[in-house]
Amino acid sequence: MNDSLSRLELLRFLERVQEADLERTRRWIADEERRQLERQQGEQARPPAPDWVLELGLNRDAPAVYVHEGGCWNAGKRSKGVDRSTALRALAEGVAACPHCRPDSELGYLEA
Repeated sequence: MNDSLSRLELLRFLERVQEADLERTRRWIADEERRQLERQQGEQARPPAPDWVLELGLNRDAPAVYVHEGGCWNAGKRSKGVDRSTALRALAEGVAACPHCRPDSELGYLEA
């Protein structure tokens, strides 16, 4: 240790280091509070999930593949929300009901 520095000078140095650490921690806290607020606002602004989802084919000309309930975990990325009548019409036109969420049961659709 350098004998030319007094104990008081060392303590003042430690104080400056700790103040800098505290300020950095407060910035981290403020940043995290801002991120949480943004997440919360994003969740509140998110539109509600659709009641029914139509999973589309691989290209825009391909027929739909499945009808799903709105929260089905198995709905593919190429999906769009539809209303009840569109979901019923798709089932009537031969689009398969998802075997996992069974929207045909929920819609009360009985095959003719």
